[in-house]
Amino acid sequence: MIKKSLCGLTLEEIFNLVSSSGYTRVHALSISNSIYKKKAFEFSLIPGIPRKLKEGLSENAFTGIIEPVASEVSADRSVKYLFRNDDGKEFETVFIPEIKRHTVCVSTQSGCRMGCNFCATGRYGFHGNLTTGEIVNQLLSLPDVQKITHVVFMGMGEPMDNLDNVLKACEIITAEWGLALSPRNVTVSTVGITPAVNKFLKFSSCNLTLSLHTPFSGEREKIAPVEKRYPVRSIIDLMKAHPLKKKRRLSIAYIMIRDFNDSDTHLEELISILRNSGIRINLLPYHNTNNDHNISSTEERMQFFKHELIISGISASIRKSRGADISAACGLLARELKQQSQL
Repeated sequence: MIKKSLCGLTLEEIFNLVSSSGYTRVHALSISNSIYKKKAFEFSLIPGIPRKLKEGLSENAFTGIIEPVASEVSADRSVKYLFRNDDGKEFETVFIPEIKRHTVCVSTQSGCRMGCNFCATGRYGFHGNLTTGEIVNQLLSLPDVQKITHVVFMGMGEPMDNLDNVLKACEIITAEWGLALSPRNVTVSTVGITPAVNKFLKFSSCNLTLSLHTPFSGEREKIAPVEKRYPVRSIIDLMKAHPLKKKRRLSIAYIMIRDFNDSDTHLEELISILRNSGIRINLLPYHNTNNDHNISSTEERMQFFKHELIISGISASIRKSRGADISAACGLLARELKQQSQL
């Protein structure tokens, strides 16, 4: 018999599981609180439920909290973790500590099929979607789980290509019976799949970040093939039209690459499409991951972009790169270990 993982189940699903044996919603709440708030690895550690229920759960289910198989620590204290599920799929998570916030960057797929040409995950290939439990476990299994203040879905994979599991994971992360993080501290990133973005905006209160790369469709098609089917302007129009819930953020991630997307013409187009939209733009330095010929825009050029965007009424910031010395781009650790195993 295949045992069921409780990590990844909602409170209602846990209740449905135990109610057939006569147990109550209070028992289900004790289970969910123990798994999501206290990361109970064993059912014997769950307080407030009868011994017979613990025994029944042990026979038919497991908590689903599984530790990573490898890790790397950066000089800036960021830690990258590698997970491997029972099917052999590997995926990565990064813990990013700062003074006032501790962020976890989670994966939603093993690899990715979007094919963006400078993405390390894309070069790793696509190996499958992660379950809701595998997404949530990336938080619960970390040594610093109690310190986590923010979650970003910016690891391996395209979240909108695994939307149902992502929406459910967001529910668990933000629910009072789950990890109880505020939705405004959870951000989901996408390269742009229009129907999925529309559904996410309707059914989730979490933040959304669109990876733009360039405001020009012809250029974007060359680096992000999804542009051909789902033009980024349609995504931006959806973001503009969607009424913002209290403190929810819709933003653009713009990785700046010298002599590719940092010209005055690019800046003017960004201002044109974002002015009066309420959409924030985060400028990021380019991180070379495969000995390619692209290099990041200079600090001065990034500051110029930021200044011009701000004086045009567009909220803008420059985000620092973290964990460069541990191959922070998702996909690299999994790919390196796979190559080593083949030697």
